[in-house]
Amino acid sequence: MNIDYLINITVPMLEGAQMTVLLFFIAIIASLPLGFVLTLMANSKSKPLAWFAHTYIYVVRGTPLLLQLLFICFGLPIIPVIGDYLVMDRFVAACLGFILNYAAYFAEIFRGGLLAIDKGQYEAAQVLGLNRWQTTTKIIVPQMVRVALPAIANESITLVKDTALLYAVAVPELLYFAQTAVNRDFTIAPFFIAGIIYLLMAFVLTLFFKSLERRFKFE
Repeated sequence: MNIDYLINITVPMLEGAQMTVLLFFIAIIASLPLGFVLTLMANSKSKPLAWFAHTYIYVVRGTPLLLQLLFICFGLPIIPVIGDYLVMDRFVAACLGFILNYAAYFAEIFRGGLLAIDKGQYEAAQVLGLNRWQTTTKIIVPQMVRVALPAIANESITLVKDTALLYAVAVPELLYFAQTAVNRDFTIAPFFIAGIIYLLMAFVLTLFFKSLERRFKFE
């Protein structure tokens, strides 16, 4: 095994990693606000909204992400009558599955952050004459994010690793190219290279969230 071979198998894996990174950014950007909306719905005084949010979170967190991806990619298109209208590109379907799944987990993280805020904060906001929107955006959300940030960081790193599930729905990403090289060349070197790439992505994320934690800590 020489350096030329390692370069030859690394290049396509780096191309696959671009799909991994793209899915990560789409999922994280969409699932974070959706998770916050679910948290607000779960805490809503409207019983139907609260019931829907709690049920959604329970079902999504209680079933495997792989099952959800398979259902969206291969199950929705065979639903009678409406199935033909639910056919999606595999990558689009995978993005939808990741967004819906991680929104439920982020909703629980945000809920934990809200529970950590002392009720006196709400009372103080009323004394200061702040309305509900001002209280939420200027007092509650910053404190909630500060509490929830370590858990968000952990979940984000898990998201990077879970992108390997794209392989199961035939979307060519990092692990797909690694497995292809292993089957073709009968060597485990591609798995080690794939592992290094995943570790590098997790390392970059860890540094990013550490800097965010320091910023929120001193604000």
